[in-house]
Amino acid sequence: MPEHRPRVWYAAYGSNTHAERLRGYLAGGRPPGGAREFPGCRDPRAPERSVAVELAGQVYFATESAVWTGGRAFYDPGVDGSAWGVAHLLTVGQFSDIAAQEMYRAPGADLDLAEVLATGRCVLGPGRYETLVCPGDLDGLPVLTFTASWPMPPADALRRPSAAYLRHLAAGLGGTGAWRPAEVAAYLASRPGAAGHWTPEDVAALSVPTAPTGPPGPASRFRPGPRRS
Repeated sequence: MPEHRPRVWYAAYGSNTHAERLRGYLAGGRPPGGAREFPGCRDPRAPERSVAVELAGQVYFATESAVWTGGRAFYDPGVDGSAWGVAHLLTVGQFSDIAAQEMYRAPGADLDLAEVLATGRCVLGPGRYETLVCPGDLDGLPVLTFTASWPMPPADALRRPSAAYLRHLAAGLGGTGAWRPAEVAAYLASRPGAAGHWTPEDVAALSVPTAPTGPPGPASRFRPGPRRS
């Protein structure tokens, strides 16, 4: 990508950890497992890089997904824990257009990132993915994601994710090579909303016959550093 275009890391922790799913948001169309036709981004090119990341905070499942049924993934940076994801290096325009599509808005305008870069958080609306979060920097560029404006709800308001959704998330995280399939299965099964409904063995069986053993994959896991202005 041309260097004069401002770039950011988009940290996906849900379905956009999966490269094919992300491609639907970038290039438009109906991605695998999708129920929506996406208009796509003004710049449909693939990410310059995609790397495995661990964010401070917690991924949990809540509300009801019309696409997958069952709970959706959300991110709460204020809860102790480690949230696994895939950070995609994009232009600001691409990130803005992906965010707009997640917010059920029309893409086509760059977001004003001043507040989220200055404070780490910016609420654009009351919707499910209308709050921007900046957990830190990676390679000198800001890491950005979006989630709900509310904190992680109590246990009785969490929602069990579907098998199809967990299979998709496992494929996205596992595709980085940064975690063994058994580690991915254990991670997903332990997320609030999934815990108590799914075992690691259940999640592993969605994509592989048995949880494999052996050395971890070759990819590195990056932890964003503190935000620097």
